[in-house]
This record gives sequence, structure tokens and C-alpha cells, in this order.
Amino acid sequence: MLLGAMSSGSVMPFWATANRFGIMPEADGAIGLVSAHSQFDPSQTLQWRWGASLAAGMDMYYPPGSDWNGGPNPASSNDPKTRIMMDELYGSLRWKVFSLDLGMKHREQGFLAGSASQGPAYLGSLSTTGGNILWSGNSRSLPGYSLNLEPVAVPFTKGKLEVFGSYGDYRTIDTRYVQGALLHNMRVGFTIHITNRLDFMGQLDHFALWSGTHPINGKRPSGLGNYIRVVTGSSGGSNATVSDQINVLGDQRGAELLALRWKGNGYSVTFQHDIPYDDGSGMGLQNFPDGVNTLHFGLDDKTGWVSDVLLEYATTMWQSGTRHDWTDAEGKKHISGGGDNYFNNGEYRSGWTFFGRTAGIPMFYPSGTRYGDWNPFGGYVFGVENNRLKAVHLGLAGMLFKKAPYKLMLTGNRAFGTYAKPYTGESQWNKDPGTVKETPLKQFSAAFMGEVPFKSLSVLYGLYADKGEVLTAGSLKPSSIFGATMGLRWSL
Repeated sequence: MLLGAMSSGSVMPFWATANRFGIMPEADGAIGLVSAHSQFDPSQTLQWRWGASLAAGMDMYYPPGSDWNGGPNPASSNDPKTRIMMDELYGSLRWKVFSLDLGMKHREQGFLAGSASQGPAYLGSLSTTGGNILWSGNSRSLPGYSLNLEPVAVPFTKGKLEVFGSYGDYRTIDTRYVQGALLHNMRVGFTIHITNRLDFMGQLDHFALWSGTHPINGKRPSGLGNYIRVVTGSSGGSNATVSDQINVLGDQRGAELLALRWKGNGYSVTFQHDIPYDDGSGMGLQNFPDGVNTLHFGLDDKTGWVSDVLLEYATTMWQSGTRHDWTDAEGKKHISGGGDNYFNNGEYRSGWTFFGRTAGIPMFYPSGTRYGDWNPFGGYVFGVENNRLKAVHLGLAGMLFKKAPYKLMLTGNRAFGTYAKPYTGESQWNKDPGTVKETPLKQFSAAFMGEVPFKSLSVLYGLYADKGEVLTAGSLKPSSIFGATMGLRWSL
């Protein structure tokens, strides 16, 4: 694939780069991507597959000389930024319902636009989160392994109950505050087939950043004993920081997903509620109603003008409350667990970002976005600057003239910043709920993407627009940015 990008501003509009696995040009530029993949052979008992993709890009993105937090920015020169990126490099083995992935591999996205043979490779997901609020496909992949259990029926349930899951460990290889941090992931889920048409699914996804080298405090706790603490969500030992001894070891977070799916004759309807958590109060659902609510309608026949419609509403305003602890009139201290501060952490200050990009929902903008000194080219990114939002989203997909897949994305976001650092106005933190009239910054982003296939050759195109007060590359004034991409893809 060869693709060129052009913008009317100093950066590309939001949907030109969001949820594109961190390889797209961030400003005027170009990218070349070479990829090869094999598939599992169902006729074999022990199946294997492999995949590799290498990207080379050039960006005309010039961040200022220092980031929002006052640190040096090594990407501040006015030279074009060139990047060579190993996008994927993995091998997989499969035996019955078990599989092992080893290497760097994209996590699967849900609610894909287009047919299985044409759309997804370029168009991606219709959802703002790719169906997963924590791992949306917005950032680069990490090297590691994942042991997977495909859906398998539980004995004595007559196939009505299935379970699935995965267990994996990864290593961060980007430039971050705690260098060389390790990442643990465990996912468990179940599906109840209520009727032949109606399914209910529940899933728990848990991640933990741990180990690594802190720039001030040196080596973080590591080894088998501390790994067990991470896996079990336990507090740190005597060699951990005071915070990790009080709470849990490392930077732990996750998501709880609940979904209903109705399968009709030639169509399906899915509703899901994707709930983030960053501590025990969030895991205990004290942060309700925070989360991403998705409603998707899809036709089995993807050749119509409109085959998929997706609506989403996201809110992350509550975060288990406006106080973490408080003292009553009698001097007794109470722990209410508020201020979950999604995707941020005091010890692992790069938070839930990899290679400068947020790993989850992309409207949680990485620090430095509004002030124009966000650095995706090797400098520290100190977590996210916006994790309190209200957003609505519409996604449409189909085929133009029954031949050319497309998708339309329209997203409105009211961004409030964080409890500690609101974008504008007074903070609600440590005040009774509703006593502060909070003022958000408004942001609207749109995209129309598609491809026109000609046998083994496809023409790829995209038109994008941003209008608002956050994605202004440092102007701090409402602005509009327009962008376009054009490219070619050749498939064997």
C-alpha cells in the first residue's frame, strides 16, 4: 500500500489517524506498507499461520521545543520526520479450541466496515473504540505472547453457555516515563445463548503495567513473586512505593463489557455497554454510568448502499465521584473512591499510551494535544489530558454501486479535560456534585473513506474534517481543519 496525506492545518484531522494502529502520517506526509499473511488451515489438526507488515512513513509535523509538562522534546527540529515501523510480526499455532500468538499482532476490532474480503483492511471499525474501550487499535502493537481459548461449550449446559478467554504478557518498547515496563493482560468471558436468535455476552479485560525503570526511583519491583501480585491484583510488597503498597502493584486497569445480540433473518442488532475501570471503585461499578454505549444494526448482505449503521454515546464524567476521600464533621475519614482518572497513573506517568498515542478510546487525547506540543516521535507522553467527556457518534457503511466499500464517521465530543486540570473554568474536584457549572470544549470530527477495487488493484481515498476547540494544534482558538488521503493497494 502507498498512501499520501495532506491537511489544511499543521496536523491531519482526527479520523485520518485515529484507530489506524499508530502508523498513519500525523501531518502532511506519506506512508508505504508491505504486508503478508497466511491463514489457519481447518483441515489440519495442528494449524499454524504467520503475518508480517513493515511500514515506512514521512511526516511534516513540527512540535514546539518543549511539551506541555515542560520537558525537552527531541522531535522539535524542522526536518521531516521519517519512521520505519514494524507494524506486525507474529506466528500463531492452533489446536482445537486453543491457540498461541507470539510476536507483534493487531488485536481484533469489532463492528468492521465492509465485507470480509474487501472493507476491513483499509476501512477498519465503525466504532470509536473498535469495540474495546481499552484497546481500540489507536496505537502501535507490542511484542509478547497471548494464549487464547476460543468459545467452548460448558458441559451439561446443552450448548447454552460458552466460555472464552486469553492470557498474555507483553513488553513496552517505546520511549516512556518508566522505561521497559511490562504489560500483563487477562481476559475472561462467557456467552449465554438465550434463544436461537438472542445471545448475552459478558467479558472482563484486565491489564497491568509493572516492572521497568523509573527515572527517579530506579528499578521497579519485578520477579516471579511480584508477577503473581500483578496477576492477582494484589498490593505491592516492602520494596514497592507507598502508593503501590496501599493500592495494587503497578498501573492496573480494565474494562467490563456487557452485550446483547439479536440475530434476525438477514440482519443482526447488537447493543453493548463497555465500562472502564482504573481502581477498585470502578471495578465495583461505582463509576456508573461511565462507559461507551454502542447500538449496531447490520445486514448480512454487505453489497447495499447502506449495510451497517452504528450509534454510540460515551460518557466518562462521573469516575466514581468528585472525592476520593473526605472527613466528616466528627473528624472521621471516609474513602469514597472517586476521581478514577482513567488512563493516568502517578508512578507510571505515561499512563495508557504507547508510542505517543492513547491505546484505548481515542477521544482521551494524549497530553499536549490542545497546546500543540504532543510528541508522537520519541518524547515522553504524560498520560492523557482529557478523560472526562460526553460524545455522540454515528457510523455508516455500505457499497457504492455494489462495488466500492465506504464508511462515514461523524463524531461530536464535549471535552472537559480531567478533574485535576479541567480545560476551562472551575474544577468540580472535591466539591459536592452539581455545585460547579462545568464548561466543555466542543469538538466535531468527520470522515468519509472508501476504496475502489480493480481486480488486484484498489484506489484508496479519504476526506476528513475537524471543527472545534481542542484539536487546534496549539492555537487555543476554535478552528477548522480539512484533510485528504489518496493511495493505491495491490494485492496478490
